[in-house]
Amino acid sequence: MSSETPKSTKKAKRELWGVAHIYSSLNNTIVHITDLTGAETIVITSGGMFVKADRYEGSPYAAMMAAKKAAEVALSKGVVGVHLKVRGVGGHFSPIPGPGAQAAIRTLARSGLKIGIVEDVTPMPHDRTRRPGGRRGRRL
Repeated sequence: MSSETPKSTKKAKRELWGVAHIYSSLNNTIVHITDLTGAETIVITSGGMFVKADRYEGSPYAAMMAAKKAAEVALSKGVVGVHLKVRGVGGHFSPIPGPGAQAAIRTLARSGLKIGIVEDVTPMPHDRTRRPGGRRGRRL
């Protein structure tokens, strides 16, 4: 007879993590939760899905509602935590995320999801191409 003790048969349950891509401009906020590779979408919502008027799509309230709905769906599909990638418009335009970004981040944190890495992924040009509008600017 061997004196070995039997190893536990209980398997460690793996936590499912995702990536929350938050795109925030002045006109809209989009919350897109994917798996860790970014290849498979778990849920995607935008501010325009929760408000009636176009002018409110970029508001913090619309972003909060979009993030809340995205978090509910992600939690129901078994996601326990997310890494955040926040993106502004970038390029020729403002590198600063819109007013909905902060509200979306706070709502995801309060929803019960664990928050991992918070990263700014706004596209920044190394050297700009010519900005649209011409020498005398955009004429209205």
